[in-house]
Amino acid sequence: MDVPDHILIVDDDAEIRSLLCQYLVKNGLRVTAVAEGRAMWQALDAGKIDLIVLDLMLPGDDGLTLCRKLRVKSDTPVIMLTARDEETDRIVGLEMGADDYLAKPFSARELLARIKAILRRSRSLPENLQPEVIRYIPFAEWILDTTQRRLISEAGIDTPLSGAEYRLLRIFLCHPNRVLNRDQLVDLTQGKEADPLDRSIDVQVSRLRHRLGDDPRDPRLIKTVRGEGYVLAVTVTGAS
Repeated sequence: MDVPDHILIVDDDAEIRSLLCQYLVKNGLRVTAVAEGRAMWQALDAGKIDLIVLDLMLPGDDGLTLCRKLRVKSDTPVIMLTARDEETDRIVGLEMGADDYLAKPFSARELLARIKAILRRSRSLPENLQPEVIRYIPFAEWILDTTQRRLISEAGIDTPLSGAEYRLLRIFLCHPNRVLNRDQLVDLTQGKEADPLDRSIDVQVSRLRHRLGDDPRDPRLIKTVRGEGYVLAVTVTGAS
C-alpha cells in the first residue's frame, strides 16, 4: 500500500491552513499545518516531510529566513507563498532555495498541481542515469553524490543542494560542453514552457555558480553564451 506524501503547511492564517488541509487531504495527501517557524522545525524533527508550503510573512523568522536555514541541512522541496506578486520577492525566494513561488490569492487546485509537479520532478532522474548504476559523478574539482544529492569538494567538504539546484546540475552534467538555452533549461528542470519574463533559471544558475565557487564575473565552469544560454564547460570524467 502506497504511503501518501506528507505536506507541511507553514502559514499564520488559520483559515488558509484549514482550507488547504481539507483540500489536500481530500486529494490523497497527508498534511501537517503549523503557524510559525518554531513549530515547523518541530514538525520536521517529528517525521519525514516530502514538501513544505511556506508563507513569506510569518511571526518571528519570516519565510525567507526559514528557507535559508532549511537549505543548510535539507533539500526538502519548498513552495513559497506571498501576498504580493512582486518580481523582487519571487527572485529573493528562489535565491534562498525555494523550488516554486505562488502569489496569494491562489486556488487550492493550482497549489495541488504545483505540489504534484514538484514531487514528480524531485523524484525523476535524467535518462540513463539511474541511481543504482551511477552514484558519483566527478567533474572539475567536484563530485556529485546523486544518492544524497550533495556536492563533495576535493577537500572532502559536503555541500547539500536544493532540489532545484540538484536538477539543474544534473541537466548540465548530462549535456557537458553543450549550450542549453533558457527554454530548454526550464523545460528540462520544471516541465513547462518558459515565460519570456521569468528569470528564475538565471537565478538558479547564479545559485549553482555560488555553490561551485564559480566567479559570476568570470565563470570557468558554467559559462554564459551571450544571446544563446549557458554551457557547463568541463569534461565529465566518468561515474561510478
